[in-house]
Amino acid sequence: MATEPSRSASDRLIVALDVSRADEARRIVQSVGEAASTFKVGKQLFTAEGPQVVRDLVASGRKVFLDLKFHDIPNTVEAAAREAARLGVAMFTVHAAGGSKMLKAAVEGAGDGPMVLAVTVLTSFTDADLQEIGVTGRTVDQVLRLAELARTCGCPGLVMSAHEVAQVRKNMGTGFAIVTPGIRPRGTAVGDQARVVTPAEAIEAGATHIVVGRPITAAPDPAQAARAIIEEMEGVAAR
Repeated sequence: MATEPSRSASDRLIVALDVSRADEARRIVQSVGEAASTFKVGKQLFTAEGPQVVRDLVASGRKVFLDLKFHDIPNTVEAAAREAARLGVAMFTVHAAGGSKMLKAAVEGAGDGPMVLAVTVLTSFTDADLQEIGVTGRTVDQVLRLAELARTCGCPGLVMSAHEVAQVRKNMGTGFAIVTPGIRPRGTAVGDQARVVTPAEAIEAGATHIVVGRPITAAPDPAQAARAIIEEMEGVAAR
């Protein structure tokens, strides 16, 4: 089973390729250059271009965070995890809400390859959104519940809003990865995220990795934008 990867500031940054064409993704990767080494391929790009875009990124020496959030019957998820491993991705996501059998199947399918990241509660969700689908209590309660389940099932990493990271670290300690989407440097637009924080706030709370999209990919100089975020994270580590 994969374990928590390197903690250097550059390794902590994951650049989201939230675009619909492979050529646009390549342009972003080239413009970021050596400022970042890990790139997220999510549903938008994967649906448009398929697994070849992942193969191309891996072949170019980049690490891929495959963010498809598998959530299905255990056999199906295990098979999908096995295929993700064959693609050579560094990490991929499953929904913790899929339950223990599904989570264990994902870990089994990944083998010694990619890190299985269990998604707790989406960063677009609020307490009201959870109540709408029948989940009572606060968002942080649901995050803790699913985080503990995922860790019990052998998932080496979790995905959650940075708003819940400090409480998870307090309850569950260290020794596992926490990836936080919904990161916005100060002065940038929040977009469709409901629970966002800055890069420094995420790292201070205990996140091991942050996912940043538009503040880098839509910047006039994506490489400089990435370097600025890395420098912000390094500043936290130096305190």
